[in-house]
Amino acid sequence: MQTELLPDFLHLYHSFGTRSAALLRLLQHSAADPSVIRNSSPAALRAIGLTPKAIARVRQRHDREVTADLAWAQADDNHLVCYDDNSYPALLRQIPDFPPLLYASGDIELLRAPQIAIVGSRLCTPGGAQTAFDFAAQLAAADLVVTSGMALGIDGEAHSGALQAGGHTLAVTATGIDLVYPGRHRRLAAQIRQQGLIVSEFPLGTSAQRPNFPQRNRIISGLTLGTLVVEAAQRSGSLITARLAAEQGREVFAVPGSIHNPQTRGCHDLIRDGATLVEEPRDITQEITQLASFVIGENRAVASDDRAEVDPAHRRLLDTIGYDPVNCDILVQRSGLTIDQLSSMLLVLELNDLIQSAPGGCFVRI
Repeated sequence: MQTELLPDFLHLYHSFGTRSAALLRLLQHSAADPSVIRNSSPAALRAIGLTPKAIARVRQRHDREVTADLAWAQADDNHLVCYDDNSYPALLRQIPDFPPLLYASGDIELLRAPQIAIVGSRLCTPGGAQTAFDFAAQLAAADLVVTSGMALGIDGEAHSGALQAGGHTLAVTATGIDLVYPGRHRRLAAQIRQQGLIVSEFPLGTSAQRPNFPQRNRIISGLTLGTLVVEAAQRSGSLITARLAAEQGREVFAVPGSIHNPQTRGCHDLIRDGATLVEEPRDITQEITQLASFVIGENRAVASDDRAEVDPAHRRLLDTIGYDPVNCDILVQRSGLTIDQLSSMLLVLELNDLIQSAPGGCFVRI
């Protein structure tokens, strides 16, 4: 976003809070110029359908918060990444409720690098902790950014494994980026800022609140090519991340465990529901190597005529998708593909700007 437009955008961002979809729809009415919205008369805002309550929200001022945001962004390696910036991750922008703003601290280039999420139980077993650490180390060594939520247990082990291997890791927090939660991860957070990246959609100073964690999870899955679950009870928050990943058309992987361990029952449920069972890191890298290459290609801003050059299998699938929304069940019938094959190929087509997501888990041709 142009520098001169950023203050007006930040005022709107703080006014709308978690209503990201409403803010993005409003920006569409102004050719993405937040100053037009903020300077519009009440009559003009009513004309585009805003209620009196929404008009009052648009006209609110947040001078203290905006000043704090701009001052924070002046520090080295701190960034305010708006939805229309070149550094905004292409994969994240494809989810239905992508955040209009990311606060980011660390190596900003990692936002658009190929990523794999590793999540799991906070109350993990020693064996689960070692598995998460080892998988993260080997996946990071394979040039994948290991992304997680910096929670205790599996999350922390995943970040630590990637760092120990000399690779890169990205943490998505459920608090303001200026806070560290949980507190015992202060040293880990400092390491991630130095060797990786921390991101949050929540304004500075936002404390840990229960609803923010499942909301944060959609960013973890949305940034990544796939999500690996290592130990998860049947009501684990990690299963929310896995479900979101599946809904977003991303790969879901799960590590099996003992039938006597309650912390692995969530993983077994995922496998029964179609997640890929993995026993070693190469089970993952073999699945997502092709997708990772498309992420790299997308980040190089390939010309549109080049993006249209897809292989014959993807072209055949594209031919089954019309300009009206169609869901995955129908596409399975039309194409003869399995749901796993379909999910991977749909993501490739979406990365190439040949299709786009539609409400209800549907896709349409562009």
